[in-house]
Amino acid sequence: MSQSFPDVDRPALDFDGLSDALCAPLGPYRKLELVESTGSTNTDLAAWAVADKVGWSDLSILAAEEQTAGRGRLERQWTAPARSSVIVSILLRPFNRAGNPVPTQSYAWFSLLAAAALAEALGEYAQLKAEVKWPNDVLVSGRKIAGILAQVVNYPDGSPPAVVLGTGLNVTLSRDELPVPTATSVAIEKGRTTDRNILLMSYVRVFAKRYRQFCDVNGDPAAGWNDGSSLLSRMRDVMVTLGQQVRAELPDGKQIIGEAFGLDAYGAVKIRDAEGTEHVVAAGDVVHLRPHEGS
Repeated sequence: MSQSFPDVDRPALDFDGLSDALCAPLGPYRKLELVESTGSTNTDLAAWAVADKVGWSDLSILAAEEQTAGRGRLERQWTAPARSSVIVSILLRPFNRAGNPVPTQSYAWFSLLAAAALAEALGEYAQLKAEVKWPNDVLVSGRKIAGILAQVVNYPDGSPPAVVLGTGLNVTLSRDELPVPTATSVAIEKGRTTDRNILLMSYVRVFAKRYRQFCDVNGDPAAGWNDGSSLLSRMRDVMVTLGQQVRAELPDGKQIIGEAFGLDAYGAVKIRDAEGTEHVVAAGDVVHLRPHEGS
């Protein structure tokens, strides 16, 4: 199935093929919707999740050919030419093996879980060595190829919150089309395929498998999965941030400089500064986390 397309040739996604492969009875997903253009798949899916809990159940997907008002963490804008990217949001209503809701404390791990799943899929299907940069980026050759944004959906009746997990993967963007010079795309990195059907299908299939493994251990990142690994062990293997000297830039203008040496139980990064003091930095508390080369 390996196939590449030049940047000038951007075929539409194959809705029927994707739906047949991904949705029950053959696939793990309950529903797939594909739209030609939207402001934000995350915004749309969050609204639909509130309006229709039954119709939009766990593992429902909304994909778009174009997103005109996409946003990343801290409301940063993200847009790309039509049919140049994989733009997909997945609705999660997490439950464990016993059928009980997964504790909301584990929700902070879903963006990391998705980033690791995308890195795994890019390695297997595009033959690209991808790494995760805390808290929500996927890198190839040190450049950002994808971003993840998790959004919690609360219900006024006290029902367990849902999660909308949005992903934007740069596929056929040329260098001139990249949003920032530090970004890249599957095409630029000469991935084995730039077929968005293959990339979308492989990513969401890997994600569904890892999501189920994580939920089956009740959202405990350190608990062993059925393959002997755990989410925490997988993050240690794929996260380029760990072991780096980093600079965490905080909203109040302060900085924390030191070694990123681990993740806590909630997915926050742990930094040890030069004096040996340990700091815990959550995704919502940091503006930027960058490598620090010292003076």
